[in-house]
Amino acid sequence: MTYIEKKRSILFGLPLYFTTYTINENKLTIQSGFLTITEDDAYMYKIQDVRLTRGFFERIFGLGTIICYTGDTTHPELRITRVKHSVDIKDYILLASEEARRKRRTIHSLDIDANETTEE
Repeated sequence: MTYIEKKRSILFGLPLYFTTYTINENKLTIQSGFLTITEDDAYMYKIQDVRLTRGFFERIFGLGTIICYTGDTTHPELRITRVKHSVDIKDYILLASEEARRKRRTIHSLDIDANETTEE
């Protein structure tokens, strides 16, 4: 399954921006720009957590912003801004990232300051 969504304006949810989000089972791609095009990618297995925010006007027009927290050094936080079907996309990213980690046999762990010395 692949989701292709456009960034939309908050007013009426119209796709007035030059930003396209492509989400499939292996990676998430954000392509933005008109004359100079920038493309950012993140592999699904690097996505550690996902957050969905929906403001008042976003809820009225059926939009939402998805924030993906990754283990990537260049983009630790990827924003999928004002897209339709945001709840479905968030759920898909969560399931696809978990499946990608399972396929690669990787796990993500938190750094809990294991090297920190304690004073007695």
